[in-house]
Amino acid sequence: MYFNRIKTVLLLSIMSGLFFLIGYLLGGSSGLMGALIMSCLFNLTTYYFSDKIVLAMYGAKPLDNVRYAWIYQIVEELCFQAQLPMPKLWLVPTRTANAFATGRNPAHASVAVTEGILEILDANELRGVLAHEMSHVKNRDILVTTVAATMAAAISYLAQMLQWAFIFGSSRDRENRGGGFGALAVMIFMPIVASLLQLAISRSREYLADETGAKTCHDPLALASALEKLHDSARHGHREASSAAEAATASLCIVNPFTMKGALHLLSTHPPMEERVKRLRAMARGK
Repeated sequence: MYFNRIKTVLLLSIMSGLFFLIGYLLGGSSGLMGALIMSCLFNLTTYYFSDKIVLAMYGAKPLDNVRYAWIYQIVEELCFQAQLPMPKLWLVPTRTANAFATGRNPAHASVAVTEGILEILDANELRGVLAHEMSHVKNRDILVTTVAATMAAAISYLAQMLQWAFIFGSSRDRENRGGGFGALAVMIFMPIVASLLQLAISRSREYLADETGAKTCHDPLALASALEKLHDSARHGHREASSAAEAATASLCIVNPFTMKGALHLLSTHPPMEERVKRLRAMARGK
């Protein structure tokens, strides 16, 4: 758990370093502050209203507390274990099997499950999934990913500013900013590196949620079994047509609806499923 926390801090620090490096190359504090303010305003709006936006995109409805009283009981038990307030529970009307948590803090949290996930998981497996989602709430992952998104957006914006400064600036300005090749490298590679770091942070938080969730539900194998079923369903099971909501919010879901193989996992918001299951089984063995 501590390794994943340290890893997140390290990745955010690297992103901050890239941000200030581009600001230095750009040669002025006004552009640096302007990019940061714009990114913060955009991401603060997303941070405070993301739950309403995401739930509306999926057409989520409040989970019936009579028909699904057993789910409410599971979540209440998990909240007691994790010392968290009860979140709002939602049902997403799709047979695609998945779940996600949203909300800016534990007091404003929402946890949503799809109709599909209720069809393929047993009670213990669903308990593991819900523990994972409550761990995202406990670990303040919405805040962490928002900060990462802010930094990535600011870096991309500054790289564009540097591009225009390089095109229209004088030759002396270009020399002061590190030379033509240096500026070109920054323009091309810094936004890519920032995006890769943002994705790495997302993957690190998934590992942390797996670990925290397994400890909360006291059943790493149930969570591992649920992840395997959900991953298999995403690859071979029932799949409805991909929606804009899925594409925009894939990082929120417990499994990525869009499978990636080989080196493409570096472009994924989620770690390789095999590694997630391996770590959970190791936890069950006490290693």
